[in-house]
Amino acid sequence: MEHTPDNTPDFVDSDGSGVAHRVIGSTMPVLEVRLQPGQRVVSQGGEMSWMTPNVSMATSKSGMGTSGLGGVLRRALSGSTIFLSSFEVTSGSGVVAFATKMPGHIKAVRVGSGREYVVSRHGFLAGTDGVTLAVAVQQRLGVGVFSGNGFLLQRIAGEGTAWVELSGELVQYDLAAGESLLVHPGHIGLFDGSVTMAIEQVHGVANVLFGADTLFLVRLTGPGSVYLQTLTVPGLAHALSPYIQPEGK
Repeated sequence: MEHTPDNTPDFVDSDGSGVAHRVIGSTMPVLEVRLQPGQRVVSQGGEMSWMTPNVSMATSKSGMGTSGLGGVLRRALSGSTIFLSSFEVTSGSGVVAFATKMPGHIKAVRVGSGREYVVSRHGFLAGTDGVTLAVAVQQRLGVGVFSGNGFLLQRIAGEGTAWVELSGELVQYDLAAGESLLVHPGHIGLFDGSVTMAIEQVHGVANVLFGADTLFLVRLTGPGSVYLQTLTVPGLAHALSPYIQPEGK
């Protein structure tokens, strides 16, 4: 089964993972992964958009670095889904697709041999078998910030390829050792595991989005690459709030 438009990209194994994939679209892109016998891709529950009939889907409460009840509880307390879905073909080759939830970009990253990444709360889209996902940072940043769910980042490690979704435009900074960048938490999309972070408070500064008098910024310090996203969920919600009719009115 193939798409008919001439401008649809071909499936490629661009990172040497052995799993062919392609990203279709620009504003609201979708990731399609082509699976061969013996290959498996894993996502958080509910991420799958479509798949060919010869792809088998299984959902469980373990995997990707979380094993047993303790791992399930850690993910539940962090606000992440406790369900994980895995996909593999029953025969021949098959395709499974994962669409972004917000306008933005899909980026493939290769992990392994000590190479890890830290991604935003909803940034992980899918990964090949062998990729692990765990909580990297979880901290409350005052009343109202991120709808009371706190600041959460996840660590992508293990061995394989992971695909992440970044909202809005994608801006990359390559930080030298000791070089820092101060970033609003909502704009953090992805950064190398070699980058260190620290949360700083700026008192006496009005935070328009959250109605607080404290601004929280994240200091990211190199060496390593940082990928920032220009569209944030709190910012989008703030922009739309005047046009949303309150319940009961």
